[in-house]
Amino acid sequence: MYSQTRNLKIISEINVVPYIDVMLVLLIIFMVSSSSLFFKGVDVDLPNMAAESASALLKEKDVNFLVIEINQKGQLGLSVNNKKLQQDFSIESIILRVKKELLIQPSSIVVIGGDVLTPYSKIIILLEALRYAGISKVGLLTDIKE
Repeated sequence: MYSQTRNLKIISEINVVPYIDVMLVLLIIFMVSSSSLFFKGVDVDLPNMAAESASALLKEKDVNFLVIEINQKGQLGLSVNNKKLQQDFSIESIILRVKKELLIQPSSIVVIGGDVLTPYSKIIILLEALRYAGISKVGLLTDIKE
C-alpha cells in the first residue's frame, strides 16, 4: 500500500505588508508634524489703540513720525513729520536714515504706508529688513473709513 505523505513546507518569507503600513503611518505623522517648520512668519506688534487715542496721538506736537512709503512699483520714500525727504531710496538707505532719526529722537513712531496696488511681498520684505535692523515697533498707515 502506498502511504500518502504530506509535503508540508514552512513558509520562511517575510510578510512586508505590515511593515509598509507602519512606515506609511510614520511618514504621515512626520509630514504633519514638520509642516509647521516650513511656514515662516513675521513678528508684528499689533496696536491696541482705539481710534480716539490714535487721533489724539496724531495731534501731539512732540511726537515724531517716520513714514516709509511704498508705491505700486516698489519704490521707497521717507517722510519725517510730513516733510518728504527723498524718493527712490534703497532698503539699506531707508534703514540707515530711520536708525539715524531714532537716535536723534528715540520716541519716534515708524509707520509704513503702502499704495493700494503695492504687492504684499514688498511690505513684508521691508518689515523683515526693519526687524533685522532692530526696529521692532512698526505701524501700518491706513485710511480711516467714516
